[in-house]
Amino acid sequence: MSEQLRDLETIEHWMQAVITNPAGIAGGLASETARQYVDISTDEIEKVVTRSGSLSAAARLAIYGHAYFARLQECLRVEFPILLHALGDELFILFALEYLKNYPSRSYTLNRLGENFPRYLAESRPDAGAPLGERESWPDFIVDLATLERAFAEVFDGPGSEGLSLADRDALLNIPIAELLCARLAPASCLRLLTFRYPVSQYFDAARKKENPDLPQPANTYVAMSRRDYVVRINELTQTQYELLSALTTGSTLGQFATGQPDQQPFVATARDWLGDWADKGFFQKLSEPEAVEPESTRMLSF
Repeated sequence: MSEQLRDLETIEHWMQAVITNPAGIAGGLASETARQYVDISTDEIEKVVTRSGSLSAAARLAIYGHAYFARLQECLRVEFPILLHALGDELFILFALEYLKNYPSRSYTLNRLGENFPRYLAESRPDAGAPLGERESWPDFIVDLATLERAFAEVFDGPGSEGLSLADRDALLNIPIAELLCARLAPASCLRLLTFRYPVSQYFDAARKKENPDLPQPANTYVAMSRRDYVVRINELTQTQYELLSALTTGSTLGQFATGQPDQQPFVATARDWLGDWADKGFFQKLSEPEAVEPESTRMLSF
């Protein structure tokens, strides 16, 4: 055995490249990644890995390869339980295996394993190359559901609002309207705003309650997702609420947004209640001081 093969670190890198290759042991041996450490053929594996009384060296390596991918599949099942429910076990595993081939794990943490699963499902849909108007709608539901579950996992594992100073509902509602129109709201770091083509949040909630929901019909859906007290909560929004919340979280003020509404004064009164409700749900980290100079768009509103 050469000096290269006697180096333990080299063998470890080689073995990792071989058993984690989605093309199997033969594909792993032939891969450039493995060959940069140990350049051998299938017939020469026993120069590195000995055979047992009943298994060849390749068969022994295959056990580790199967175990590796079985573990990754199980991780995806845990992260996407509602998608698993919708697809069924057999179809989900087929998608998972192809996903792992196209997007192999590259991170030290399994928390990132499923980050490209929604993208893969969108890319691999049977009608991916067809014009948008000629596509079937059911793959949209699958992609939307995977997107919702991935966002749920990211909010669950990411930074939350725990321990932070959040905007207080009562304090916010007691701010004079003229000041509230100019105030800028900083979103909590865990707030996520999402749009879907299907009511996946309702399906998600029903499936988690073991209600065995039917596949829903298409319907534009708007969602705010956040975490408070270590619990991820999903809140459905109307389109106008979504647009207002999106504007606020990107630096606009209520006054600036209200100028685009047909009935400005009634809208501001309604939006003020929304802000109080969203503050109560922990959407806003803090309330900034009103702007020193009131924007022209805000001065157009008279109260």
